[in-house]
Amino acid sequence: MRRQTTTSQIHSAVDEGWVQGGSFVSSILAGTLLGRLLDWWLGTDPWLVVAGVALGAYSGFVTMWRYTKKLNDETPDRRA
Repeated sequence: MRRQTTTSQIHSAVDEGWVQGGSFVSSILAGTLLGRLLDWWLGTDPWLVVAGVALGAYSGFVTMWRYTKKLNDETPDRRA
């Protein structure tokens, strides 16, 4: 098995951070846009935008939580 150099590990971590950060931001944007469209369609301005932002943020946090748990499970314990 080939070991990664420190530089390639840093590049990999930064790339993964951009992907996860983009996923978080896009969840919030999607909730906002969906709420805005529903507000426009139903005439309930601004309540569905607020709900969309909240649900988008919740979705983003859940995604980040699951990713962090997965990373934690895959990382070997360095204390042993």
